[in-house]
Amino acid sequence: MKPVLVLRHAPHEGLGTLGDALAEAQLTITQIDLFREAPATFDPRQWAGLLVMGGPMNVDETARYPYLGDEVVWIRRAVDAGLPVLGVCLGSQLLAKMLGARVTANRVKEIGWYEVELTPAAADDPLLAGLRPVEPVFQWHGDTFNLPTGAVQLARGRHCENQAFRYGKNAYGLQFHLEVTEQIIDTWLCESGNCGELAGLDYIDPAAIRRQTPERIGALKQLSHRVFGRFANLCRERSLVGH
Repeated sequence: MKPVLVLRHAPHEGLGTLGDALAEAQLTITQIDLFREAPATFDPRQWAGLLVMGGPMNVDETARYPYLGDEVVWIRRAVDAGLPVLGVCLGSQLLAKMLGARVTANRVKEIGWYEVELTPAAADDPLLAGLRPVEPVFQWHGDTFNLPTGAVQLARGRHCENQAFRYGKNAYGLQFHLEVTEQIIDTWLCESGNCGELAGLDYIDPAAIRRQTPERIGALKQLSHRVFGRFANLCRERSLVGH
């Protein structure tokens, strides 16, 4: 089968439980660390799916991170080809930008554990069907996006309206992080750039996040297993039909 392409923007942004779901579906991955070297070309025919992970930058910082502009083109090619696409956090913002939506600073930074509310459209969505009306998730973002024209909103939040959307049949943007493990959260809280960010936010308590994580990580793992397992199946089906 064809591999799934993973685009990473920062060393500490790992696949976590998303990688587990792909492995369980017997899918292999090709991981490209854009902070080290960006590919010159992108051909969606080579891949079973495209994963665009998170990162600390803004989608418009193309002068500092030239590959961000290339990614928008790659995502467009993937979506046009019907490839399963999943954008996580920054990845969701890049997908939204590709679809013509504005990406701006959110009114507050969401860092830690928050609840998202599933919309009625999520009830029969291929990835989110069967979830509870409200689900606790992990967040780490300062930006948000308008819902792209033609996209279906799947989840909203109290402090950030657009939390998840689907475009077409196979392209998804998740503003939140279902993929995190307890170890990943601890790594993020200790990462030097993140520590600097947290130091300037008096409404975010890292100690509270650490206390809450053991209580909530089990439920998040179950949620991610369901959602990512379904996305992995989309990729597997795409690979098997030989597109």
